[in-house]
Amino acid sequence: MNYDQELKKIISNDEVFLSVLQAVEELHLPDAWVCAGYLRNKIWDVLDDISTPVNDIDVIYFDEEDTSIVIEKRLEAKLKAVLSALPWSVKNQARMHEKNGLPPYYSSFDGVANFPETPTAVAIRLLNNELEVMAPYGLNDLFCKYVRPTPNFDETSDLNSVYLERVSQKSWDKIWSDVIVKR
Repeated sequence: MNYDQELKKIISNDEVFLSVLQAVEELHLPDAWVCAGYLRNKIWDVLDDISTPVNDIDVIYFDEEDTSIVIEKRLEAKLKAVLSALPWSVKNQARMHEKNGLPPYYSSFDGVANFPETPTAVAIRLLNNELEVMAPYGLNDLFCKYVRPTPNFDETSDLNSVYLERVSQKSWDKIWSDVIVKR
């Protein structure tokens, strides 16, 4: 199976997800993507033929010029003005390395590559009416529902406890069928 095509097909068939991507594209943010739990959960929901609540819609971008949290809140307000019922979360990846004490990121790709687990380290965007997928570790873990840490969060890292705490708190294997969590 071509997971890239399957991902695009799933998103193309979801009017709400497409409206989210359109709203983000209209902000004209540098290197902007929709990612993480919103995308992962959508794929797993489709695979299990269920519908789970949306916790937040993770929007990332990369702008070294203005790394203030204030601008992120303004962007969330702009998105809320377009799609008010949705829980937006906007984060500039130019500052997110600080959260886990990592070296600075150089792009949104670098930020996504440093998410704690592989099926969450996936992003999508709409650019000039075309869907683009970013998956630093591929899409196999996402579609096979296999949760494992990314390199900065593996068992050899001081950040492994962050990964272990996340997988314990999230309980993905209790929400979706056949999810395998590496502990």
